[in-house]
Amino acid sequence: MNRLRTRLIAVFLLATLLPLGLTLWTSLSLLEHSLQMAPLNELDALSQSLEKTGRELYQQARESLRRDASEGRIQPVELSPAEAQAFRERGLDEEFVLAGANGDRLDYYVVGKHNVLMFSRQLRVPLGELTRQIGEARQTVETSGIRDFRRGFTRTLLLIAASLWLAALAALVFLAARISRPVRQLTQGLERVAAGDLATRVPEAGSGEIAAAMQAFNHMASQLQQAQERLIQVTRVASWQALARKMAHEVKNSLTPIRLTMEEIVSRQGAADSAFLEQAAQIVADEVNTLEKRVRAFSEFSAEPPVLPAEIDVNALVEERVSFLKNAHPEVIYQVSLAPDRPKAVADPDLIKGVLTNLLENAAEAARPGGVVMARTARSGEQLNIEVHDSGPGLSLQAQSSLFEPTISFKKGGMGLGLSIARRSALLCGGDIQRLDGELGGAAFRVILAAARNGA
Repeated sequence: MNRLRTRLIAVFLLATLLPLGLTLWTSLSLLEHSLQMAPLNELDALSQSLEKTGRELYQQARESLRRDASEGRIQPVELSPAEAQAFRERGLDEEFVLAGANGDRLDYYVVGKHNVLMFSRQLRVPLGELTRQIGEARQTVETSGIRDFRRGFTRTLLLIAASLWLAALAALVFLAARISRPVRQLTQGLERVAAGDLATRVPEAGSGEIAAAMQAFNHMASQLQQAQERLIQVTRVASWQALARKMAHEVKNSLTPIRLTMEEIVSRQGAADSAFLEQAAQIVADEVNTLEKRVRAFSEFSAEPPVLPAEIDVNALVEERVSFLKNAHPEVIYQVSLAPDRPKAVADPDLIKGVLTNLLENAAEAARPGGVVMARTARSGEQLNIEVHDSGPGLSLQAQSSLFEPTISFKKGGMGLGLSIARRSALLCGGDIQRLDGELGGAAFRVILAAARNGA
């Protein structure tokens, strides 16, 4: 989850949890207040009071009927023998029973020696109807307690609030993903452009500020790419112009003695001076050779050689180049340190031969008679390194800063193109050339090549 989407969700949580909690607290408080105002409590208290009052009235009616019956103020009714026998079988001496349609009459049964008498009195309050109403009120109160309005309402409210909040959160996560996706694409595009990939473009979708930002990014990347291409082209033209000026200067330097020599020959026409003519001819020949050498070097630098990569035995190639150059510099001491297991690299053999020839030749010229040149091969992970060290005077700060530029030469008779051609050859082979701190006190270079994989 990216940061923008996380922040949007965090803002939603902070913005909704507090109002949601306040709403739930208010709703539950109102519920509690409403339940307290409900007539259930009063109904419960009233039913209990009526029940108590009804019991007292019933007891008073019983006592009054028993007293009047014993004092003879009420005429009894004698039960039939069958009814009397049934009453006697119940084993009771007396019994009070509410009779009538609404329980508005109280009957008093008394067992005598030979009969069962019933005394009756009409009640002013229908105790039977009152008992029924009290029972219904008590049942209503008990039923309301069983249902537990408070708990049911609270659970329902929490369930509805949680469902709505979760649905809103899911919708926000979806919207946050849609909002953050173009921002993430724009950020990734900026990172790729910052890394140098000016061909990066982001999809332009939607509308509004984000779509405008994407369009502005694509326009900026396009402008930067065009500016880079123009800069590369201008740099190339400037390099070739500088090289052309150098060639013109070198050609002019060689043409000047030729022109002066030919003018001297013309001025001495008719004079028999064979020694002078021989010297003049030699000067012209030397300068023409120099011109040919410089033009050939310039042509070699400007050409694009074909690259034919293959597996090469770097140890054998180094040994072959060292043996070849020993004859040209017999006064130089060569040291060779080769990697074990004869590792192989993938490169163009002819180009690498030219690279090694240039580096070893430069090292031998820098070491001078009696100096030392060391060639070493080593494997480092997925690459093979070929190092060339010499015991010469080393490179100055000026030489180090412009070492591989094609217009700089720091040795007598040099064209300023050797190291440029060598590095370009290494780059064409997928490698490179690096300057090192020499172990013999002089200059040192490392040729980096891709190691061949087993079975490749």
